[in-house]
Amino acid sequence: MQSLLDPAILFFALGVFAGLVRSNLEMPAAISKFLSIYLLMALGLKGGFALAASGFTPSVATSLGLAVLLAIVVPLVGYALLRRVLSGFNAAAVAATYGSVSAVTFVTATQYLESQQIAYGGHMAAAMALMESPAIILAVLLANALRQKEQAVAVPNSTPAVVAMTEAGTGTRGGPGHDNGKGGPHLSVGKILHESFTDGTQLLLLGAMLIGLLTGDAGKAAMQPFSGDLFKGMLCLFLLDMGLSTARNLPAVRRQSPWLLAYAVLGPITHASLALGLAWLLAVPVGDAVLLMVLAASASYIAVPAVVRYAIPEADPSLYVSLSLGLTFPLNIVLGIPLYTQVVQSLWAV
Repeated sequence: MQSLLDPAILFFALGVFAGLVRSNLEMPAAISKFLSIYLLMALGLKGGFALAASGFTPSVATSLGLAVLLAIVVPLVGYALLRRVLSGFNAAAVAATYGSVSAVTFVTATQYLESQQIAYGGHMAAAMALMESPAIILAVLLANALRQKEQAVAVPNSTPAVVAMTEAGTGTRGGPGHDNGKGGPHLSVGKILHESFTDGTQLLLLGAMLIGLLTGDAGKAAMQPFSGDLFKGMLCLFLLDMGLSTARNLPAVRRQSPWLLAYAVLGPITHASLALGLAWLLAVPVGDAVLLMVLAASASYIAVPAVVRYAIPEADPSLYVSLSLGLTFPLNIVLGIPLYTQVVQSLWAV
């Protein structure tokens, strides 16, 4: 219960309450954007400073390797399960959402670990960045494969040669930006990677981390008022805004299938359990193990929807946005982070 009395979590709860009672409390869009930029910049700097102090060790390599593995396994398993209750395009979109990560959940988890005086590696900010793109790439590849299959079925008695000629004639086999005949662009992996790693949030996070790594202790001392003293208050403001957003998405959550609601609750727990098992087998440090669980359990509600709405227009945005922001995000913030921390501490103490 003490963990729930953290100011950041309480401000999130205040935002949810304000939204539910239809208060006129709101955060201006410009302020929300500033807060997200600040948090990413501060997180990157703190990660860079910590990495400068620790160096690139085998433990760092292990944590980053596990992050990439989880980013591949989680969306593939999610797609296989979701395909039983959703169309292929919707399954790919939801699997991408839950296979990617939430930066705000991660930032909240780092702050929680610091409040509990649990050390974690600065490289985990890089792990978060690495985990964002694989699920998006896999979802787009799955969607492209589904479109190719539908095109093949649409041509009676087709052979591969006939399908290829049909696609060439209709413009369904094109480069990035070409229409596939059903409203969805056939994106290349190279374009997805370029957009992922040059995205403003990714670039700011990794750039700030590099600056922190290069400047080390001198940079940490100079930036302490910015990236240290102000961090908690800025996070509280941002989570207040996220609480308001969560309340706005709750009506859409109620309209979802019970199977999807179950996935939004049990899926993250399963993903976190997978991360826990791998971290325990490879003796990942306590703080890093907690953050791997948090990352595996989180779901993207910003980066993935922004890409998927364009790359997989056949999917219903109300599915993946409402589930991730209206259900999974608050569960992780309020209950998940303290629970994952307690589980790791208990197992690692044995």
